[in-house]
Amino acid sequence: MDAINRNVELTETERVDRLRLIRSDNVGPRTFRSLVDHFGGARAALERLPDLARRGGASRSGRICSVDEAKAELAASRKFGIAWLAPGEDGYPDRLATLDDAPPLLAVRGDNATLMRPMIAIVGSRNASGAGLKFAGQLARELGEAGFIIISGLARGVDQAAHRASVETGTVAVLAGGHDCIYPSEHGDLLTAILDHSGAAISEMPLGHEPRARDFPRRNRLISGAALGVVVVEAAHRSGSLITARMAAEQGREVFAVPGSPLDPRAAGTNDLLKQGATLVTEAADVVNAVAPIMERPVMHPASEPDSEPFESDPQGHDRDQITRLLGPVPISIDDLVRMSGASPAIVRTVLLELELAGRLERHGGGLVSLL
Repeated sequence: MDAINRNVELTETERVDRLRLIRSDNVGPRTFRSLVDHFGGARAALERLPDLARRGGASRSGRICSVDEAKAELAASRKFGIAWLAPGEDGYPDRLATLDDAPPLLAVRGDNATLMRPMIAIVGSRNASGAGLKFAGQLARELGEAGFIIISGLARGVDQAAHRASVETGTVAVLAGGHDCIYPSEHGDLLTAILDHSGAAISEMPLGHEPRARDFPRRNRLISGAALGVVVVEAAHRSGSLITARMAAEQGREVFAVPGSPLDPRAAGTNDLLKQGATLVTEAADVVNAVAPIMERPVMHPASEPDSEPFESDPQGHDRDQITRLLGPVPISIDDLVRMSGASPAIVRTVLLELELAGRLERHGGGLVSLL
């Protein structure tokens, strides 16, 4: 583990190459990191994509984002006041950079200094009770006065209450779509107020991207990943806020929950979180006291060196067949694939990378993979 290096500054060519790689077919944040770590840079990885996809069984090479497309996206973003930042650059939240699926480029609009301050996430029901909305606003206001930035998803209900109460002290909106595709649309005025008061908005999506259902869990990992901890104010069973809480736990973040009446279904999820060990919150001091020791420790991220996760240059056909046979629609851990196949970790990682670039593999949290 290494301390976060804030002295990164990409050249324009490097930024274009990184954007080309993450915008190419079947390349997600984890795959991006594996490719760059192994091949030493985005440019070298781009050159290897067609061959890797062919070895994974692709009938034809996936689309690779062109130089002109990447330059056009960067130019359009600048006109909108957006900067695309890499981990380590000023304005890229330190804790977000520690994730293994951190966005390789983050679209940032607003005050970079706000994004470098300690954040607490407040999330909850879109259909929140009056009491829930009041408490979310009170908590956000008091945490802001204590020096914390409030981060949330700009959604209706608890998110909105938390943002509005912390506009003056600093708040960050995490968008599921592009910066020009605000959801819900009626929160455009709220986003304007956030940006006008030294707040910020972040997204990993390009301009023009309308948020879809699957984009909201992706957004949620950014909310929890950038924060010291996540406070869930109200959440029914199977709520999106519980997904954020689960991601926070997987990311090693603190999970807080506000207790509610057993008779209110909007509190069922938060009460379950408390049963599972979440920290109970009835006032801002509960959050401040819990995160104080964490703030005293330096922010660390996994070492990222070309040889830290070796790959096999060209796995044998029998190894590839054996690993593929073990995969199916039910997620399985990579460690289990290594054990069951008898192949080395390097070979298993390489075959999985080939399958993913061929569009045949899906990665899940916790090191699980499945065949599409």
